[in-house]
Amino acid sequence: MMNLLDYLPGVPDFPKPGILFRDISPLLANPLAFKEAVNRLDILAKSFDYTHILGIESRGFIFGSALAHHAHKGFALARKPNKLPLATHRESYGLEYGQDALEIQQSAFPKDARVLLIDDVLATGGTLIAANNLLRNAGFIVCGALTLLEISALDGSANLNKFGIEHRSVLIS
Repeated sequence: MMNLLDYLPGVPDFPKPGILFRDISPLLANPLAFKEAVNRLDILAKSFDYTHILGIESRGFIFGSALAHHAHKGFALARKPNKLPLATHRESYGLEYGQDALEIQQSAFPKDARVLLIDDVLATGGTLIAANNLLRNAGFIVCGALTLLEISALDGSANLNKFGIEHRSVLIS
């Protein structure tokens, strides 16, 4: 079995000192590794009863859209503020260094959508929690969340559990 961590090199002290950033570029550049990552996400996704996928800006767009195509599911974007052309739902959330927000277009999903959240990395869980709150406040059902990689030392899974978000990850480091 292919070790996908070999395609996710760590970049120390990026974007700030003390952070080990995992670069997905080598994985995306290798068609076999990218295909393997999407296949493994699909295997994990089968445990959720979902009709649509929400990809979280910006690297969640890559894995979310690839999985949506692979699984024949609808796909929508969770964007940073003021990037979507139509009326939106918005959720603000705190970061270690300030505030941010996510938006989805109000027309992103049908009313009966059962949505699976997709992002590249689970660190503390703040972005996935914000996406969960955004969708629930807009009246949608969140089925769970998937990430390519979970950084276990940052306890993101425990934070997601506090909000009732079921999560699975392809890789744990």
